Amino acid sequence: MRTANIFFMTEALDNIIDDTASHMKKAISHLEVELTKIRAGKATPQIVDGIHVDYYGNPTPLNQVANVTVADARTLAIQPWEKQMLGAIEKAIIAANIGLNPQNDGNFIRLFIPPLTEERRKELVKRVNGEGEHAKVAIRNIRRDAVEHVRKLQKDGLSEDAAKDAETHIQGITDKHIELVDQHLKDKDKEIMTI
Repeated sequence: MRTANIFFMTEALDNIIDDTASHMKKAISHLEVELTKIRAGKATPQIVDGIHVDYYGNPTPLNQVANVTVADARTLAIQPWEKQMLGAIEKAIIAANIGLNPQNDGNFIRLFIPPLTEERRKELVKRVNGEGEHAKVAIRNIRRDAVEHVRKLQKDGLSEDAAKDAETHIQGITDKHIELVDQHLKDKDKEIMTI
């Protein structure tokens, strides 16, 4: 009976650690997606990710109703698959408040990315750091939940040494992911501040 209980506890600890690592990876992935949406003065199709267009009454991602291409380093070209969608796309871009004014020529919508001013660069760096802080908070919350699960197992009979080892391992995973967040922030800050 004791052996079965130890096996159950070990398996439960492994699950907690695997779940912790998996959830933290998701937090990093989310951060990466959010950082791609913050433009660094260059045109990329990711700028319009997350914009939904009213497509016959259904909110539909912009890239599912139009072709989004980079015309040049500072211009995005959006060509709807159905010409009557031009107005809805233009409206959705304005409503998304991404800081760009769509230029509708009747066939395409063009988004001109202005060069970044020093002030705008600093604002973007603040936004990047805010996204990084959200990711760190998410990672710390995941750590807290994992440690609570370990302590619950300890109350159910897990040895104190095994619990301490698990908490140390969870902290190690947390530290690694916090370092990843910091690296992403450093890279994005450099990209924004490079003229």
